[in-house]
Amino acid sequence: MPRLETTLPGSDPTSILDQALSSVFLRAAFQPVIRIQTGAIVAYEGLIRSHLPGAALTPIDLLDLARARGKLGEFELRAARCIATEFSRQALGGRLLVNLSAHAVLHDGLRPDDVIDALTVPGLDFGRITVEITERDIVENAAALAHALGYLRARGVRIALDDFGNGHSNFEMWNEVQPEIVKIDRYLINGLSRSAEKLAIVRALCMVAETLGAELVGEGVEEGDDLCMLRELGIPFAQGFLIGHPESEPVGAVPVAAMQALASASVPVPPRPRGPVSARPLNAEHLLIQAPALLPTQTNEDLVQVFGADERLHAVAVVEDDRPIGIVNRRAFTERMAQPFARELFGRKSCTSFMNAHPLLCDAEQSLQSMADILRGEDQRYLSDGFVITSQGRYLGLGTGESLVRRVTEIRVEAARYANPLTFLPGNIPVTEHIARLLEAGRPFTATYFDLDQFKPFNDQYGYFRGDEMICLLASTLTGDLRHDTDFVGHIGGDDFVVLFQGDDWLDRCTQMRLRFNQMAPALFDAADRARGGIEGEDRQGSRRLIPITTVAVGAVSFVDEFPRHPEAVASLAAAAKRIAKRGSGFHAVRYEEEIPSAQPIV
Repeated sequence: MPRLETTLPGSDPTSILDQALSSVFLRAAFQPVIRIQTGAIVAYEGLIRSHLPGAALTPIDLLDLARARGKLGEFELRAARCIATEFSRQALGGRLLVNLSAHAVLHDGLRPDDVIDALTVPGLDFGRITVEITERDIVENAAALAHALGYLRARGVRIALDDFGNGHSNFEMWNEVQPEIVKIDRYLINGLSRSAEKLAIVRALCMVAETLGAELVGEGVEEGDDLCMLRELGIPFAQGFLIGHPESEPVGAVPVAAMQALASASVPVPPRPRGPVSARPLNAEHLLIQAPALLPTQTNEDLVQVFGADERLHAVAVVEDDRPIGIVNRRAFTERMAQPFARELFGRKSCTSFMNAHPLLCDAEQSLQSMADILRGEDQRYLSDGFVITSQGRYLGLGTGESLVRRVTEIRVEAARYANPLTFLPGNIPVTEHIARLLEAGRPFTATYFDLDQFKPFNDQYGYFRGDEMICLLASTLTGDLRHDTDFVGHIGGDDFVVLFQGDDWLDRCTQMRLRFNQMAPALFDAADRARGGIEGEDRQGSRRLIPITTVAVGAVSFVDEFPRHPEAVASLAAAAKRIAKRGSGFHAVRYEEEIPSAQPIV
């Protein structure tokens, strides 16, 4: 390796490499693993470090160097013995986790007894050792690896899969090896509390672990919110810089930041998918129809032949220098050419005669979510003409309006199950799921129901576009003061919103939200209507009268010591409190008591 040769000029590179891999310059470091429920350190992962003077070698460098020298298995066992010896010397408590590759376990030149001998040190019982199978090697025969690991299990050693979700750790390995421990890779854990996609994957791993009888360790924990989310998921163990860095002589106490996160009594709020739906790799190119294009120099007779050759073509693009300049609709063209003497008059004229010179252009990489704006536009020609798909401005092919409508509709239907398509806030299903988590935890929370007063007359007067603005104003008011770690805001339809609070200051914050919205809502009315204090319209009884400026009514139910059994009861009580609020002052709050049919008033 050039780094060693330049660091130690004049030395024999071969001898330097041998020194780097020798036990003399190897040191052990230990990183703690905690049990999340108690915060106690229950294990240490042993890691190897090089202290060869003048050579800054990382653990990866050492492994690559050993592999290049054909001594990977030998080096790993030497490192394992160094770690086990130092663990015993320091009399560290709990279990010892030692990394070994499948290569070290299955290498032809090594026997199972060699691994056992490497881990045999005075004062360390095999029952305290867990061997982590690392992800660096492709395992072609997972069953053979499982058989070899049986020799270690017979001595009381437990087996773990390291960095699951990255490298070569996979479900075949999990199923064949049947590890007692599976360590989830830091890619999935770091930022878990902010990623709906990572959360979905980790939840699935929890189900697999329960089925296969494995315990999970979350690796790479660096933020308190991620640690709280691991606790919420029921993952028993955690490891990462928030808990402790690898140290040659590790401290026995967990840092304050980690303990504060574990002490939090609130139920973590799960992250929402980015955008209107979970990001799927669908774009305009996936709607592509390979279709011929014509040049402006070609004639309408040429166009007749193209349409005649393929009855499925709904249109043909006209391109110049590979760039689309127009599109010819099949039906409109056919009807025009079917008129008397049309072929005689127009047959030899340019195919641009009947083209739409302003076709809808979509780049191949444009997402289908962004193309949904096309459906809302005033120009509806895409329904018959379709659209032209390009790449860096050059013609690729065509797409049909029918396929676009179908795919976008499917996306919206799926999105509506989990998020409101207007505000992108969680819909009925996520709201119900979070209420269920709060009830299961048995911790105090308050469910509030926000509903607009006099919204229908406003919507009738100004139209749905401004009505959507009013709804979005309420959404931004509720989320503007959002505490992402404890508050949950859901949009359950129309102008109805649910906010779930876990803090003691919910009453003041709820009041401030209502006040802010009521102050901002008049700005959406015309000046004349603001001046008169409302709009002239019909009330629900059909009578003409002055309908006041739109405000928001709030019903709240506080759950402190007693809780209903089902989320539906929470929603029903909050809706009932909201109805009382709409009939009265605009705000009504009660405290739930199980022995009483409904609830007791607070405000």
